[in-house]
Order: sequence, then C-alpha cells, then structure tokens
Amino acid sequence: MKTRQSNPIPAGTVHRLPKDLRQALAGDADALERWKNLTPLARNEWICWVLDARKADTRQRRIERVRTEIKEGMRRPCCWPGCPHRKKNP
Repeated sequence: MKTRQSNPIPAGTVHRLPKDLRQALAGDADALERWKNLTPLARNEWICWVLDARKADTRQRRIERVRTEIKEGMRRPCCWPGCPHRKKNP
C-alpha cells in the first residue's frame, strides 16, 4: 500500500513529477519553495525538459540545473522550444 505525502510537491499540467527530480527538490528547501511558486505550466516545462534527456548523465545534469536555475530566478528552461505533449488551444 502506498502512503501519501502530507504536503506533496506540485507537478506540471501534463507531466507527473519524476522521482529523481522530486528527491532533488525535497533535498533543497530554497529550490523547493521556488518550485512551488512556479505556475503549473512552468513546472511542466521543467519536468518535460528533464524527461527529454536521452542519457542518464544528461538527465542528472538537467536535474541539477533545475535546482540551481530556479534559485537564480529562471522560470523556464532556457533555449528549449517547450513541451510538445501539451495540447495547444485552438
């Protein structure tokens, strides 16, 4: 039986928060607070960017960049076209 967290970390609009990114955010109070202040759409962009990595080492670098760049005030991943999985409004 799975137990629910008392204060879950919010995810994005399309993507669920992967375990490795969740753990990285949970281990950094400042990054977690800034993550919670992002819009669901912005969180989705970060999550999709991490999930888009093809190699494990690239994914780990991106997770570290999420932590550091949101603490620097970035709202979305730089130089990335955005989540292709989100439906566009007509």
